[in-house]
Amino acid sequence: MEPTPQRFGSAPLRYFAATRPAFLSVTLVGCLIGLAAARADGVPLDTLQAVVAVAFALLAHAGANVLNDYHDALSGADAANTDRLYPFTGGSRFIQNGILTAGQTAGFAYALLGLVVPAGLWLAYGSGGGLIAIGFAGLVLGWAYSAPPLKLASRGLGELAIAGAWLLVIVGTDFVQRGTFAWTPVAAGLSFALLVANLLFINQFPDRAGDEAAGKRTLVVRLGADTAKWGYFAIALVAYGWLVLQIGRYNLPQACAAAALTLVLSLNAARQLREHAADPAELRPAIKLTIAATNLHGLVLAATLAFARHT
Repeated sequence: MEPTPQRFGSAPLRYFAATRPAFLSVTLVGCLIGLAAARADGVPLDTLQAVVAVAFALLAHAGANVLNDYHDALSGADAANTDRLYPFTGGSRFIQNGILTAGQTAGFAYALLGLVVPAGLWLAYGSGGGLIAIGFAGLVLGWAYSAPPLKLASRGLGELAIAGAWLLVIVGTDFVQRGTFAWTPVAAGLSFALLVANLLFINQFPDRAGDEAAGKRTLVVRLGADTAKWGYFAIALVAYGWLVLQIGRYNLPQACAAAALTLVLSLNAARQLREHAADPAELRPAIKLTIAATNLHGLVLAATLAFARHT
């Protein structure tokens, strides 16, 4: 059921739910990969810095979610989206259903993103100036994904932006612990970041008609459903191929190969997308499989990194 004002009478509950908290799991998992990458290289864990880094990465993701709702309301994309599969696609529906105004949503989004800045500066003071560059790049991607003039998602660059943002989450969480840049978080994180991008990609199929009507030229809109359905398989293939390559080159522990088992879920989702790309109502199981594959892949990767060392 979509949200209604009656269900969210409490202001704190209303604003918390507007962040789409169920979808913040991919950021939590990304942070765990970053922490595990540092541990795999023998870096001792600073618990306080780890907790602050995770908390404010989640805050940044929440702010980007709310900002996306605001700009999709301004463009009319969410209002035009009659094929949405709530709660997976079509936004939070808070503006459309009268729970928050557009102005309240915009103010909340920028407040959340603004809170990230002092935490990032504090973390950078303890770990190094490189974290400022990582954090700045992440905030720019979170803003530019939806907001004009860049509107990356509307230019067919949403998947690239999402993969880059989640790789930065992993590299940044590792940097907080390590105090310098390293290859391990990139080797470990790119496969997960690509699977997060694939989650965005499959969500664009139910939203395609509404996005196109509002002039939002996502990659799925640009390619059309019949062509775009093969993109999901291609992104998954690159993601798992990257993981296997990094293990084969001994950049990751051999135990990380267990994360490749989630390929079964991704391929099942790809098959369902291939069969129902033009029928959004049938895509709910494929989206659920994609969510499961992404989170499980990241969790297995983090666990095997944390408890196995390079040979």
